[in-house]
Amino acid sequence: MTERGALPVLEPRLHGVPEAPFLRLSSLWIQITGTWCNLACTHCINASGPKDPWLKPLDAETARRAIREAETLGVKDIYVTGGEPFLHKDLLSLLAFSLQVAPTTVLTNGTMIDDRVADALAALAAEAPYSLEIRVSLDEVEREANDRVRGAGAWAKAVRAVRLLDARGLLPIVTATEILFERSGTGGNGIYQRFRDFLASVGIEKARVKIMPVLPVGRMARPGGQRLTDEALEGFDRALLQCSETRVVADGGVYACPILAGLPGARLSTGRLDESFRPAPLYHSACVTCHATGMSCRNY
Repeated sequence: MTERGALPVLEPRLHGVPEAPFLRLSSLWIQITGTWCNLACTHCINASGPKDPWLKPLDAETARRAIREAETLGVKDIYVTGGEPFLHKDLLSLLAFSLQVAPTTVLTNGTMIDDRVADALAALAAEAPYSLEIRVSLDEVEREANDRVRGAGAWAKAVRAVRLLDARGLLPIVTATEILFERSGTGGNGIYQRFRDFLASVGIEKARVKIMPVLPVGRMARPGGQRLTDEALEGFDRALLQCSETRVVADGGVYACPILAGLPGARLSTGRLDESFRPAPLYHSACVTCHATGMSCRNY
């Protein structure tokens, strides 16, 4: 079966594949728009785009049911992602619902955040008992370089979103991947400082930046690739992997990882969250990146 094939009945545990233990439900991810997005970035981890999303959006009631269940299971934070979450007609009402349960983060490309949307988000944040975080994707501080991987006009709209959110006290987190830096050797702290300097130059006094590695999945997937083994993990604390505390609700069921949501090997349940509380198979080449870099999709 290909990564984008139709989802089968819940797959059995994969033999000979190392696993990460399940410890607790700290983070719930909701793949609210599946792979439906208004952009088609060259490095997108789930090959999102505007046409015929291979992973369908969730209806609002499925998302609310997952949030209610997560609350009873002790969830500590909630992340809403896609695709592009702001394409979902019920996003704002779902955020209001989620913010009654736990701190909530939206991951967005920022292109749909105008004054009206920014005002609505600020109003939600002001009324909510928990914090609202907005992560805006931007891959380069230079317009032309960013738009080569994200599409024409993406840079200007993302920067606009960052300014609008900051002006309303929402202090957005700018999230970049190393896609434009990995060959030049200017990754890591070099990218971080580059973005901090840029944000300061456009008036963002309290810059918040998160750097993500390039992952071999979605549009960056390649045949074959290295896989983790029990031998490679000897002496490593597998509880440090995010899949030991994270579950993702998306079309087709509950998955172990936001990077692999929708892929059959990552699915742990076709129904309730608690049915997914079993070890997660570390079967994908993207698991190698998480192990090697200590990466987490969370804000921290």
